[in-house]
Amino acid sequence: MIASTARPAADRESRSPPPRERILAAARELFYRRGIHAVGVDAIVEAAGTNKMTLYRHFTSKDVLVAACLSELTQEFDAAWDALAVSHAGDPEGQLLAWLRHVSDFKENEAERGCALANAAVELPDTDHPARRVIREYKTAVRERLIRLCRDAKLADPERLADEVFLLCEGARITAQSVGSEGLSSRLAGMLEALVADHARRGKQGELHGQVMSWPAVGRASARVRLK
Repeated sequence: MIASTARPAADRESRSPPPRERILAAARELFYRRGIHAVGVDAIVEAAGTNKMTLYRHFTSKDVLVAACLSELTQEFDAAWDALAVSHAGDPEGQLLAWLRHVSDFKENEAERGCALANAAVELPDTDHPARRVIREYKTAVRERLIRLCRDAKLADPERLADEVFLLCEGARITAQSVGSEGLSSRLAGMLEALVADHARRGKQGELHGQVMSWPAVGRASARVRLK
């Protein structure tokens, strides 16, 4: 006699993720692949294996669901960055370079649709939409974290470097959608690392110049001779 591998229905249901998690997972996937406006509540509940009543019990509207999806995504981004911070504790430049390699890692296939947050911002022009607040707050926090890292690493002009990194990353995600992502990952990583190296070099030059200027006049003169 061959034993059946099928579990009782009650057991399967107990092992299934809670409805809220299933709804979020289904909505995130559908919104990213098809776009927010192209996906209706019916498609979400079907993919999640639930019904509208359950969806609206957890999310009062589709707009609230969109915001919750993006909020969950930003929490995952933060967790990934926090893990890099732990693995590069005491090394802000190493942490910065590790994060840049992480964000440069594109999936080079047709399924790559760029940054889900940027995509949502394009689809949701109403600045009062709850999802727009999530996007704005997260993107602002990323820039501020970049500035702190660049400053802690003693890189020259940390705010400018943070903006250069931020804009390159944002532009790369848009490029992946418009012309494809083939080869984009390695090119972006190289450009970002070159930027950091340039600001690191200028930071060291500025630090050396500051040390020389703090010396007595005679010492500065002799130092200039040696530097020549």
